[in-house]
Amino acid sequence: MGNQTRSVLAAAKARKTGTLSQAMAAEADAYTARTQYSAGNGSLMRTGIVALAYLDDVEGMVKAATLISSLTHSDPECVEACILWCSGIRTAVLEGTFDGVRQGIALLPEDRRETWHARLDEAEANPPHHWSRNGYVVTALQAAWSAITRTPVPELAPERDSFPAQHFQLATEAAVRAGNDTDTVAAIAGALLGARWGVSAIPADWQRAVNGWPNMSGPDLVRLAVLSARKGADDSDGWPSAPRVKTPGYAGKAFTVAHPEDPGVVLGNLPVTEYDDTPPIDAVVSLCRVGRDPVFSRTGADHVRVWLVDKEGENPNLHYALDQAARQVLRLRQEGKRVFLHCVAGRSRTPAVAATYSTLLGTDPHTALTDIWTALNKHWTLLAHQQLHDAVYELAGQPPHRPQPQPRRTFFGKRG
Repeated sequence: MGNQTRSVLAAAKARKTGTLSQAMAAEADAYTARTQYSAGNGSLMRTGIVALAYLDDVEGMVKAATLISSLTHSDPECVEACILWCSGIRTAVLEGTFDGVRQGIALLPEDRRETWHARLDEAEANPPHHWSRNGYVVTALQAAWSAITRTPVPELAPERDSFPAQHFQLATEAAVRAGNDTDTVAAIAGALLGARWGVSAIPADWQRAVNGWPNMSGPDLVRLAVLSARKGADDSDGWPSAPRVKTPGYAGKAFTVAHPEDPGVVLGNLPVTEYDDTPPIDAVVSLCRVGRDPVFSRTGADHVRVWLVDKEGENPNLHYALDQAARQVLRLRQEGKRVFLHCVAGRSRTPAVAATYSTLLGTDPHTALTDIWTALNKHWTLLAHQQLHDAVYELAGQPPHRPQPQPRRTFFGKRG
């Protein structure tokens, strides 16, 4: 907690009149009035979530960003910076670009617009460490914007482990290396980068390590973000708040099969996670939504959740997410853990990740997919998802081979 935030909170706590928010806003105003340096970066690092709650309401977003900032940082420069960054995050979520930061200047008073255009120009012309004193809200924003705009977006070359989604990691690292108040600069940059690239762009190892206060995990933070964007409401399956999401009928009966290259990896579907006893596994890699509760709670299994959508065109980071999922299976196996790999029906995402894992073991993609198809008793829906199917080949540096789709049959494999 920064000095300004600490001072305002302490003074607000001592007040005897009004609501807590009124007390905070009053003390923030008093701090701004009596202190020459009142434009700290503390509110900018926390207001990114505001944009998710106002994706459909620009005016509401501006008002909310102003109010949230003013609880501790009422200096006009702090408010303006928060409005710009919220504008950037909103546009990044809706349109997948960083254009919203520049566009947000139009939301500021007219006499302030030229100043902010010049500040963004300066940020784009200099590296993040150019602003060594980045406790000031303006220089913190400039350092974050510099890290984002001056870090090249990698090309999509899966065979060379090059993915556009890696811009999230590379630009965040550039923000960290700005130095000084580096955690705040990285938090500011990370909010916009996350909005642009999505959770599937966050390296899986980072997702495992991240936590929130007081004891929240990465999935807990994802849940809060999703609820913010959904006005606090769950979807029809109870996601993201339900202890366990509803299992749809198309998931079929529970089944498990051993991975043809590695019997220490078990392939299956969502109904298997309803198993009531202690299963013979040590880790779970889920490729679908499962709910808040642990999977196989009796085991305390290591649980990796991968954001991979089973629809064409719905995975902007498809190759990266597929590669990350397979590498998590590899990591867990190298740790000696028995892994259960699953999605809802176990017939598209699961075989794609399983085959990608096979290629990491040295199997060519066509053989890998054929072996997985055979292991699933020749019943899968992967060929209906060409992008997912082709990504297995492309990650291995080979052109896709698309066999003629087999007639669909109602078959659920062996019971596990």
